Amino acid sequence: MPADRFSLPGAPRVAFQGERGAFGDEAARRWRADAVPLPVPTFDAVPAHVVAGAADAGVLPVENRIAGPVAEARGALDAALAAGALAVVGEVRVPVALCLLALPGASPAGVRVVRSHPVALAQCGAFLRARPALVVEPWWDTAGAARDVAAGGDPAVGAIASALAAGRWGLTVLARGVQDVADNWTRFVVVARSGG
Repeated sequence: MPADRFSLPGAPRVAFQGERGAFGDEAARRWRADAVPLPVPTFDAVPAHVVAGAADAGVLPVENRIAGPVAEARGALDAALAAGALAVVGEVRVPVALCLLALPGASPAGVRVVRSHPVALAQCGAFLRARPALVVEPWWDTAGAARDVAAGGDPAVGAIASALAAGRWGLTVLARGVQDVADNWTRFVVVARSGG
């Protein structure tokens, strides 16, 4: 059912995998401007929160233009749909624009370590190859890397994540568009309780 024919009273709580500022956070807000994004730790937790009533809906990334299918999220979606408790009620495509983020006052030349999700790092190959002295640290989540950089307080440590993550965690955008493909996107499906 298209999102414009699916209604929820009030501002819906929308579960997404990751930390605030993740692309799932943005997907929730693109689906419904009044959404209250609810971060959860895993893809399986997204449908679990919806089924349990802890969230009104959930967003799961099922395809990335460059990386292809998001196998873990698709597995969580397929299992939830097979159980019959959830239905797909919408879809949203989120542009993937990656930025180099760091603490306020940091400089691009001063960043010595960069953290991000391995898929995001792979999508920034040219940017990283142009900086061979930069130590690259794979992290569990793009926005999680931003959160941890903010909490760490070290101006020599940066993150590759979205501009939304910079705003959520009080970081500065040092470089925009650091991904190799400018028109990358991720397609998310929106799930809600069946009949809901």
